[in-house]
Amino acid sequence: MEKRVLFRSAWLPWLLIAPQMAIIVVFFFWPAGQALYQSVLQEDAFGTSREFVGMANFERLWSDPGYLESFQTTAIFSVLVAASSMSLALLLAVMANRVVRGAGLYKTLLIWPYAVAPVVAGVLWLMLFASPYGVIAFALQSLGYDWNHLLNANHAMALIVMAAAWKQISYNFLFFLAGLQSIPHSLIEAATIDGASPWRRFWTIVFPLLSPTTFFLLVMNVIYAFFDTFGTVDAATHGGPGKDTAILVYKLYYDGFKALDMGGSAAQSVVLMGVVIALTVVQFRFVEKKVQY
Repeated sequence: MEKRVLFRSAWLPWLLIAPQMAIIVVFFFWPAGQALYQSVLQEDAFGTSREFVGMANFERLWSDPGYLESFQTTAIFSVLVAASSMSLALLLAVMANRVVRGAGLYKTLLIWPYAVAPVVAGVLWLMLFASPYGVIAFALQSLGYDWNHLLNANHAMALIVMAAAWKQISYNFLFFLAGLQSIPHSLIEAATIDGASPWRRFWTIVFPLLSPTTFFLLVMNVIYAFFDTFGTVDAATHGGPGKDTAILVYKLYYDGFKALDMGGSAAQSVVLMGVVIALTVVQFRFVEKKVQY
C-alpha cells in the first residue's frame, strides 16, 4: 500500500516549503522580473534616465547579424560540450566501476576537477595551449601543427570546448558511477551466462538502465553550457578572435557591462532565459519518452 503523510495543520506544509520558496523567489523570480522590466526600457549606463521603448530592444536584437551569429556559436558550443563531457564521463565511470585496486584514489582524482572554478579552468587550458610556450602547443608545433587560438576561430572554439567539458566531466562522472553501481549484478551475470559480449551487455542492459541518469545529465549539461561557461570563455578567449566564440551569455555580459547597453542586454537575458526554458521543455516532452524508469 502507498504511504501518505497526513498533516493535521493546513499551514504546516506551506511552512515547510517556505524557505525553498523564498530562495526561488529571491534568486529566480525577482531577477527574472527585473530583466523583463528593463528589457522594455532604454536607460543610460548610470540609471539616471529611463525611457519606455516597448519592443524596440528586441527588434534591434533580431536585426543585429552579430547577435544571430551568436545563436549558431552557442548551439555548436553547447552540443560539443554536452556530448564530449557526457561521453568521456560515461567511459571513465565504466572503467572506475571495474577497478579493484586503488579504486578510491582513482575516483577521488576524477572528482577533483569539479572543485575548480570555471575561470581557473579557462586559464589552465589557456596556459596549456598558449603558443609557443604552452606544453600542448609546443608539442603540436614539434609535430608540424601550427596552433594559434588568437587568430584561428576553430582553434579558439576547440579550446573553450575542451576547458568547459573538462570542468563538467567530474559532475557527470559522479552520477554515471552512482547509476552503474545501482544496477543489479544479477542482470549482468545472467547476460554473461547467456553468452552476451561486454559490448552487447552494455547496450542492451547497462545503458537502458542508465537512461534516467543520462536524461538528467543531458538537461543539466545543456543548462551548464548556456550559463556556467561564461567564466571559461571570458578567461580563455574573451569571445575572440573577433566574436567567433562569443556565446549568448558572454555577448549579454559584453553588451551590458562593456558596451553599457542596459536595455539591450536585459532583452538578451530574456531571450536566453526563454531559449533555455524551451529547450528544457522539448527535452522533457520528446527525449523523456525514450527514458526507461
